[in-house]
Amino acid sequence: MIVNNPRDPHAFGRFPISSHEVCALPKFIRISLERRGVSCVAELLEKDAPRTTAAVWEALADGPIGGPAQHAKYARNEVYSIVPRFGPKIGQENPTITPIPGDVCYFDFHGGMLDASFKEDQDIDQAEGGIDLAIFYGRNNLLLNGDVGWVPGNVYAAIVENLDAMAEACHDVWRSGSVGERLVYERAPERSSE
Repeated sequence: MIVNNPRDPHAFGRFPISSHEVCALPKFIRISLERRGVSCVAELLEKDAPRTTAAVWEALADGPIGGPAQHAKYARNEVYSIVPRFGPKIGQENPTITPIPGDVCYFDFHGGMLDASFKEDQDIDQAEGGIDLAIFYGRNNLLLNGDVGWVPGNVYAAIVENLDAMAEACHDVWRSGSVGERLVYERAPERSSE
């Protein structure tokens, strides 16, 4: 189904770290479609999106976060969940409007940006809005919404393990429906990415 994630360090290798860079172990998160029993692992892009990765990592300190899975209408190959607000206001960081397979994105939607019936269906506070945590599993995505225009997302992680199986499960969310499915994010054990 989907292969060739250019951000996968296992597929393309890593460049040597210069002597002035800090050699910290990378952080990983596990992203799961619970009902379908499929998970993938993503590496946080701490250098590219330090504020976003810090906020997400801290939010996961008390355990998994997630909610009802939705498949995108406009962006194409995206599955997401809107969760209650967490962390500080981040703004744009490592933004994209053309995510690639394996990108994991963070969107901050204020209350007025989300449709009232969608907020009611998802049990999202009408005034506060929420944080949209999304994964992109295929090519040719464009973050353009007919109601509000361009919707840049912060790319804060890259899927480095099990993208193909997750892509198949995400496509099934599109074909078979999302009812009863949950998209869940949690910390994965730290390990070397080499």
